[in-house]
Amino acid sequence: MSFLSQTLARVKPSPTIAVTTKAQELKAAGRDVIGLGAGEPDFDTPQNIKDAAVAAIAEGKTKYTAVDGIPELKQAICAKFKRDNGLDYTPAQVSVGTGGKQILYNAFMATLNPGDEVIVPAPYWVSYPDMVLLGGGEPVFVEGAMEQGYKITAAQLEAAITPNTKWFLFNSPSNPTGAGYSWDELKTLTDVLVRHPHVWVMTDDMYEHLAYGDFTFCTPAQVEPALYDRTLTVNGVSKAYAMTGWRIGYAAGPENLIKAMRKVQSQSTSNPCSVSQWAAVEALNGTQDYLAPNNDLFVTRRDLVVRMLNKAPGIVCPTPEGAFYVYPSIAGCIGKTSAAGTMIADDETFATALLEETGVAVVFGAAFGLSPNFRVSYATSNAALEEACNRIIGFCKELT
Repeated sequence: MSFLSQTLARVKPSPTIAVTTKAQELKAAGRDVIGLGAGEPDFDTPQNIKDAAVAAIAEGKTKYTAVDGIPELKQAICAKFKRDNGLDYTPAQVSVGTGGKQILYNAFMATLNPGDEVIVPAPYWVSYPDMVLLGGGEPVFVEGAMEQGYKITAAQLEAAITPNTKWFLFNSPSNPTGAGYSWDELKTLTDVLVRHPHVWVMTDDMYEHLAYGDFTFCTPAQVEPALYDRTLTVNGVSKAYAMTGWRIGYAAGPENLIKAMRKVQSQSTSNPCSVSQWAAVEALNGTQDYLAPNNDLFVTRRDLVVRMLNKAPGIVCPTPEGAFYVYPSIAGCIGKTSAAGTMIADDETFATALLEETGVAVVFGAAFGLSPNFRVSYATSNAALEEACNRIIGFCKELT
């Protein structure tokens, strides 16, 4: 009998972390590698936030805190939800964890029983299905094809709901596609959910502030107040505030759910880093003036990548509404052979050959539940993006 848990056998390591690690190893070995796999901004954490962390250290705010967040951070989170989303929460309805990933994990661990189903739109962030499996549930995938903007329809959602459905997991703007649901599009989904009171909503709003052009972010409980009492609204400081390494995520929802999540956290990690919590207070309460200029830079990068990738034979790259990813199709490359002799059987062999032959690291689409595609993170410099895209174009031109 295996020493390892049967539950662990149901899950796999994160493919995005694997790609980033492989790129770092090749760089360390002297290879010229451009990594487009990591989902983090290349901007430095804003100075006011760093100053708040230094002040917290100087003031001795380095001890254990309440399990799921200091009162000052919970108040800042309540203020943020009211300011940005028109949602009223009390501190007792707020949970703070070590990144958004822990918040999601805690919620699943606190609520899932064997046989419970979680509806997961595909393409999805790589960790969603495995966290559901770790929690004892079963992910149910609903595919949002490129032809429908990588979004699912109300009819698809309705068809996926069963008596065993416990959660609908929603993410907009999306990782990996950058697709964003408009108010009207989201309303069609919330109308379905209103008709199924046994289904709860978990919405991952981590890319809320990375919304471009005419697209305006909205969140389910904001669009449909009738869902307020069965919605967990998840967010964090990682992406908008360039604080990925600080590891602070948070959520607000019904108080009994928050209490259950606190119990899980109390027996796993206990409190998030105290210094990071004080930095997050400043991120949420302090100036937001850098968000718009950062978004302008992301729009420039997005447009550069979309324009260049659409010049690559066999690639079709839609323009996303938000986040900092594109998710091009490589349907026109499947079945062809690379210059080094690799037959492109699927998006995984495409990504492997691309890395080995050109030094460009991307994440293959099967990791996100929709193929044949790959994900590019454009959260890096224009020069690196232009060079990477030129290499991708060259790679595709040499396919025969």
